[in-house]
Amino acid sequence: MKRISLEELLGTRRRAEYGEQYRYLMALLEAGKLKPVKASGKNGKKPALYLEYWLLEESEDYTELLEELRYQIVPSISIDYYLSHPKVYQEERRFVLLLNTYLREKKEKLLSLESVNERSFEIWGQEKFLKEGKGKKILKHCGLTMDALQVYETSEPLAYYSHTRDVPQKMLILENKDTFYSMRRHLLHREQKILGETIGTLIYGSGKGILRSFMDFDLSVEPYMSDPRNEILYFGDLDYEGIGIWEKLYRLCRGHYEIRPFLRAYDVMLRKAEQMEVLPDTKEQQNRNISPVFFSYFPEDTTKAMKNILEKGTYVPQEILNITDF
Repeated sequence: MKRISLEELLGTRRRAEYGEQYRYLMALLEAGKLKPVKASGKNGKKPALYLEYWLLEESEDYTELLEELRYQIVPSISIDYYLSHPKVYQEERRFVLLLNTYLREKKEKLLSLESVNERSFEIWGQEKFLKEGKGKKILKHCGLTMDALQVYETSEPLAYYSHTRDVPQKMLILENKDTFYSMRRHLLHREQKILGETIGTLIYGSGKGILRSFMDFDLSVEPYMSDPRNEILYFGDLDYEGIGIWEKLYRLCRGHYEIRPFLRAYDVMLRKAEQMEVLPDTKEQQNRNISPVFFSYFPEDTTKAMKNILEKGTYVPQEILNITDF
């Protein structure tokens, strides 16, 4: 119901004779389209009219839609929500029927994984429907999850340099671009080792971007890289954010890969930092809640030196190392 004033109801009829206005209101009341708000009082004219009314919505007949839900929708789509909300089904019906047709006639396509946008276009003819349109809401109303559509998210392609495709090998994730390029140049000069470690592949982490990339790591890299026999090392800035990125990556990959800090690189980084009179101040708004896991990989004296730098409010960028150090 919607509350509406007498003046709003009359609209252009406000200039008409009162008798015509009265007959118009009486016709709406008799048709069941209005209900007077008695507390609003009357207009003081004869015959009197109330000053406000409830505008009653016409009840729609959803019989055909409910029958369609019960007898034409495939069992894998839950109809419970729509049976309780037929008006919503009326609004979303076109999209539900497209999904229904797909699951009835092309269900075998779900045997193969597809990207979210590819599956979205295949079902609804709109590549962004699942990500940016009504797709997720439609799935929820149908009692389905994204997993039911056998889709995977796509991230920005992982940037890496393969010095060798031998398996097993050591792969090194680098937080920043400069260090990635410098180490790549070092290996391109027919070097095999970086700081005494034989590294087969360099991976550019792009800061926190590596977390997104590793969510579909197995799908986005060459088969040799996802071989479980490989070792994965990490090297980033010695600050709260750099350690935090490693911690998140460590938790994300736990059970699939062990990602260890590149101990030799951090050791050389510390030794160079000791020779500097002043280190840069830690960037503001960094989350300082880091766990002890990162430091558990290092000897006690190295851990003490690292914590001393952090507790002073300073940090060491990984760019302290350059091609002459490697």
